[in-house]
Amino acid sequence: MRNAFADLLQRNTYLLADGATGSNLFEMGLLSGDAPELWNLAHPDRIRLLHQRFVDAGADIILTNTFGGTRYRLKLHGAEARVHELNVAATHLARAVADQSPRTVLVGGSMGPTGEILEPLGPLSIADAKAAFTEQALALQAGGVDVLWIETMSSREEVEAAIAAAASTGLPVVSTLSFDTNGRTMMSLTPAELADVARTHQLAGCGSNCGVGPSELIASILNLATAADPGTVLVAKANCGIPQYVDGAIRYNGTPELMGLYVQMALDAGARVVGGCCGTSPEHLAAMRRAMDAYVPGAKPTATSIEAALGPLTVGARAQLAGHMDRASGAAAGATLRRGTGRRGATAEG
Repeated sequence: MRNAFADLLQRNTYLLADGATGSNLFEMGLLSGDAPELWNLAHPDRIRLLHQRFVDAGADIILTNTFGGTRYRLKLHGAEARVHELNVAATHLARAVADQSPRTVLVGGSMGPTGEILEPLGPLSIADAKAAFTEQALALQAGGVDVLWIETMSSREEVEAAIAAAASTGLPVVSTLSFDTNGRTMMSLTPAELADVARTHQLAGCGSNCGVGPSELIASILNLATAADPGTVLVAKANCGIPQYVDGAIRYNGTPELMGLYVQMALDAGARVVGGCCGTSPEHLAAMRRAMDAYVPGAKPTATSIEAALGPLTVGARAQLAGHMDRASGAAAGATLRRGTGRRGATAEG
């Protein structure tokens, strides 16, 4: 099967992925609590418009509006029987925009978490999670995506269930985790552990998305690059600064200039695919395109240079940058560590 993702990376040293879906749809009228995926049929014009704005801003990869497209997320909206319909519709909208572009634009099939906790810590079996992800992956394939894009995961059990499901299609698979808890995911995975997942499953790319801002994202890419095999395609997709509650709404404080700096530091850290997550508008993405096009390789970022340019790092991220991977080294001052339970996912308190 043709690997359009690898082909485009052969022709371009770096690729620009798109920005946020959810936060931009809120600006277009989506209400809190509504399912963005239902807009693929209710408001296809708005979904196409957002994709088009990202392509016009310079995106090489656009992600489908299917982050919550598994039966478990859609069940919250009474739409669990519409997995195929909604994922195919989303892919057709993105595909139409990508295919009319005069340059090559890839469509990534977004696959987010189920919202459930998998065994052994939670009630969802790995088999049921894999079945749900397979249902979504097959629908995205039927719609015509170029690559399956697993994002914002936090547990090894869930990400490996999603990878197995995605890999069954024969399409290339990219997976990104959210290192949003003191240099780890919510379920305690480190960038080094993601490197092991990528190696085990021969991912087309791996990296970090979402999280708590560009500075932490750069640290996670540096830590991932240290642990990953040479030649691993690293993906950075940071939130646009830090969320703040302003006038009754969540706003992200990242400026286009900040996101341009983030792009260049991400490339210096080892990323080959860079984009934006929550809060990243087409205007931000246009500045990121300019920064990527003007990029001149520089020194590998350090904790000091990251904080000077992008903002503070957590204790855990700093510890990992210094080579300390144990929880104790990354614990905040005054924290106490909970004794391990023997199950994956035990974390430091505080």
